[in-house]
Amino acid sequence: MKFQITNTYQGNENIILIPVLKTDDYANFLKNTLEKYNFTIQNIENDFSADAKSFLVLPTPSHKIILLGLGKKYEENEMIKIFRFFFFKQKKSLQGKIRIDIQHIPQNFLPQISNGIFLGNYDSQLHKTNKKDEKNWFLNPESEIIFYTNAPKEDALIALEEGKKIADSQMSIMDLVNDAPNYKTPKSLTEWAIKSGEKNGFEVKVMDKKQLEEEKMGCLLAVGNVGKESAYMILMEYKPKNATKKIGLVGKGITFDNGGVSIKPSTNMHLMKCDMAGAAAVFGAFELAAKLQLNIHLVAAVPVAENLLGNHAYLPSDVITSYSGKTVEIIDTDAEGRLIMADALTYLNRNYQPEILIDIATLTGSTVRTLGYMAAGLLTNNDDLAKKLYEVGLKTGEKLWRLPLWDDYEDDISSDIADVRNFSGKDMAGAISAGKFLEVFTEKHTAYAHLDIAGTAFKVSEFASVHTSTAFGVRLLLDFFRTIIAE
Repeated sequence: MKFQITNTYQGNENIILIPVLKTDDYANFLKNTLEKYNFTIQNIENDFSADAKSFLVLPTPSHKIILLGLGKKYEENEMIKIFRFFFFKQKKSLQGKIRIDIQHIPQNFLPQISNGIFLGNYDSQLHKTNKKDEKNWFLNPESEIIFYTNAPKEDALIALEEGKKIADSQMSIMDLVNDAPNYKTPKSLTEWAIKSGEKNGFEVKVMDKKQLEEEKMGCLLAVGNVGKESAYMILMEYKPKNATKKIGLVGKGITFDNGGVSIKPSTNMHLMKCDMAGAAAVFGAFELAAKLQLNIHLVAAVPVAENLLGNHAYLPSDVITSYSGKTVEIIDTDAEGRLIMADALTYLNRNYQPEILIDIATLTGSTVRTLGYMAAGLLTNNDDLAKKLYEVGLKTGEKLWRLPLWDDYEDDISSDIADVRNFSGKDMAGAISAGKFLEVFTEKHTAYAHLDIAGTAFKVSEFASVHTSTAFGVRLLLDFFRTIIAE
């Protein structure tokens, strides 16, 4: 599917799409805009509300004019949602050339418009063998978008290309998270990272079981010891020549989690294929930083494993020695994500010394019970870092809500037999005690934040009939990088 940019009306389009902001004067705006296309309609507000996602088709002898409601104000995330919704719902009925009249929309929203359009083509039916032979406007070589804008052509092209690049990476991440665990294995995640690094220009190294044993990564090895495949640690680095600021990322990469010996109930166990969404978010953020050539030094440690049952399973009451040298008493083998991330956090901190250290993980049901599916948990003792992440989340729509990481909660992870225990054993404050556990392995890093995305990474949406990936964290991290660069 092609797209071009113009500031003139060509008159040979099949569809003219006019996004409309619901101002007090939107009827007059529409009247004046439609006159450009030789179309007159009275009392348009009776038929078209301009509410977000509403649309009205106005047929003419030669083409269709479609009005698309944007709601009451311009917002980045809402712009993406609205355009994604329209193109997702209409991609079977759209045809030919589509002119999108965005002369009236501020230039800084062009990436979001493009991003939403291309996300509209996402299809989660990865392994369907009996897909119907349906029309798809995106797949037709004759399809074309003509963006009608007053923005300088070169600037508009860069902005629109950026939106497409972000969508491409987000859809790749959605595929990873949505895929079945017999296709999406620890080994396949290492291959994904290597391929992306080679294509986009960042370095990837993979530590296999032998190297993990040499490095004494006891927590990662304990969890991955009974998987169908070995555990791995994926190390990534993106380092532009003139970058001065370094950010370290850790993403949880459990490709399937049945809880181990502390086995999960069967009812929703099939959803646990999403337990590597934190790793996927790190992959997507790395890929986009390289694609967009951001001037930021990034390093990452992504531990990948399966948490299963087996003859060599680690057990509740076991004591494991982590990479840091600290010992961990196992209370619950279903608190495995924090174990593999513990080794990754310490390794990244000791070997790369990032100025800012962030981990992202589908870590606790406690976060879901606290915040539902609308926001992820943010835990940090750095107020400046909390403020930046919170504000970026509001902007991108990947909202974060800060939970305390106070020392008052240290008793929840204290152990009589080891340095710490991996689970409090309590039915309260689970997200906080998990954050306190992870904090131990940052070795008092002063700019550390933990993001618990358990409720936001994989959920029911209007784009699928079942739970599906949201690629939560990709745009959040990308915009956070830009915030740091701009300082």
